[in-house]
Amino acid sequence: MQIDLRTVSIQQQRQAFDHLVRRFGDKPASRYQEGSYDIQAAENLHYRPTWAPEQQLYDKGITKIAMQDWYALKDPRQFYYSTYTLTRARQQETTEANFGFVESRGLVEMLPEELKRIALRVLVPLRHAAWGANMNNTFICGYGFGTTFTQPCIYHAMDHLGIAQYLSRLGLLLGDTEALSEGKADWMEGEAWQPLRRYVEDCLVLRDPFELFVAQNVALDGLLYPLVYERIVDDFLSTRGASAVAMLTQFMNDWFDETRKWVDSVMKIAAAESEDNRALLQEWTQKWSSRAATVLQPVVNIALGADTDEAMSEEMLAFKSRLKKTGIDL
Repeated sequence: MQIDLRTVSIQQQRQAFDHLVRRFGDKPASRYQEGSYDIQAAENLHYRPTWAPEQQLYDKGITKIAMQDWYALKDPRQFYYSTYTLTRARQQETTEANFGFVESRGLVEMLPEELKRIALRVLVPLRHAAWGANMNNTFICGYGFGTTFTQPCIYHAMDHLGIAQYLSRLGLLLGDTEALSEGKADWMEGEAWQPLRRYVEDCLVLRDPFELFVAQNVALDGLLYPLVYERIVDDFLSTRGASAVAMLTQFMNDWFDETRKWVDSVMKIAAAESEDNRALLQEWTQKWSSRAATVLQPVVNIALGADTDEAMSEEMLAFKSRLKKTGIDL
């Protein structure tokens, strides 16, 4: 008996879902496109929210920013659930290894007491600021419009929750439960922390999700992470013998380098949409970045002392240079 084997090519009847074909053409779609585009609930919402009956449940008019297509605010990282969780899982493995290395080698005991005290005073209260950032990004996700904009915000919210947990672990490792209690007391009552606490709490009641994006993700994070994790941890503590602290906070540096590409992309696309958008974003960025610099100064002063003004000036210049590339000239 003779068997003839032949290769048969079967043409797919559909290359992608209809809504993706309408947007991108009749071609196979990526997983990011399938999980992100044109899935925002926009029709047949049936009722208005009882807590805000003047608006729709999902309403573009909640923010003053206007976009012809909110899906233009795409994530350059192309994160959807799978790629996001896989990326963070790999980073968590690295962080766990760093914590294990510091603990197993007894590096905490080798830290100079003065540097350990500074690390605890600066870093542990920031877990409360990270919790506020978690709440703010959750709000943006809930009240923003367009999945390519709101989806990364909920990932951002969970990242801040993870950062708060890492800072809690750092406090426990360096100073046990007393360090967490002292950090909370500083956040609630410490003179240096009250301006930052007020900033975070004012953000919690902002109703415009895009202004909140600017206040939290652009202005506050844009100054806090370079000042704390680069200036204080990497430049000040590490060079004086506290490199173990830099190992414990490596995730924060890596995370900020990654996420600011997304933040900058959102600002650049929104500003390029219209002159009204650009003017509004410039106004918000000027307002909130000036305030962020003011509230962070006493926190930075805890570690840097007389060098605080120089560090603040240099980071503000770097921040303005970064924003200028997005079309926002401060």
